[in-house]
Amino acid sequence: MIALALSILSSTLIFVAFKLFSRFKINTLHAIVVNYMVACCCGLFFQENALHFGDISRLSWFSFALALGALFIIVFNLMALTTQRSGLSVVSVATKMSVVIPVVFGLLYYKESLGILKFFGIILALAAVYLASIKTKDSLKIKASNFIFPILVFLGSGIIDTSIKYLEGEYVAKNDIPIFSATIFASAAIIGLIIIAVKAIQGNFQFQFKNILGGIGLGIPNYFSIYFLVQALRSGIFDSSGIFTINNVAIVMFSTLTGILLFREKLLTKNWIGICLAILGILLIAFEKM
Repeated sequence: MIALALSILSSTLIFVAFKLFSRFKINTLHAIVVNYMVACCCGLFFQENALHFGDISRLSWFSFALALGALFIIVFNLMALTTQRSGLSVVSVATKMSVVIPVVFGLLYYKESLGILKFFGIILALAAVYLASIKTKDSLKIKASNFIFPILVFLGSGIIDTSIKYLEGEYVAKNDIPIFSATIFASAAIIGLIIIAVKAIQGNFQFQFKNILGGIGLGIPNYFSIYFLVQALRSGIFDSSGIFTINNVAIVMFSTLTGILLFREKLLTKNWIGICLAILGILLIAFEKM
């Protein structure tokens, strides 16, 4: 339970970091790349077993981790594109609703139980994500020409969570969680640096120290959000379907409340209903395990 709570806290801090990016006009791409480098360093620092690069490349999960790093960058750019074309609410809903993918995977692949309480808890959780994420009086409005982008964000985010669950269960040794995470972030950082290098060649790069600070502030909670999520998945307190549902819904709930307390965001009635449904959904899933 402690690992799950720390994963939720870390992910909420990521939300705070992104809000501060907007306030201080930090270049998101530059900060994201620095963030991946910092997260990689965190993984190397917390790795207990000494490993040489040649040893890492021979581990069974290495190629999967490289692919996940590439997917991190791809999904990030898709999220940015979706935000520009359809708004932040659409991205928030698409990202958090993707919890359906790892939940279904856990139920089918690992034959996890689906009692009546968990079923209704998951349904309420999905409704909560939708209602808590919409910050306008109208419902989500997406042009037909832009519809593909939130779908890709939905699929990409869901595949990332599902892959992390599968790899930690099938390939990653307990002591290798830090280096596994570091490899994912290193892959994402390298691809990000290539993107920045291309932009620099095109004359679209400007160094600003605040982007470095922003990346550091984002990288530390980003690393621990993955690290503690893997620890929570291994704790046995809930099935993976319950872990992912509680994790995603609690992040939405606490991020929304943090927006009120720190950034004086005003919530609509539907947002408050979403928060209430989130609490109820989490309780139902928790009671199923008791």
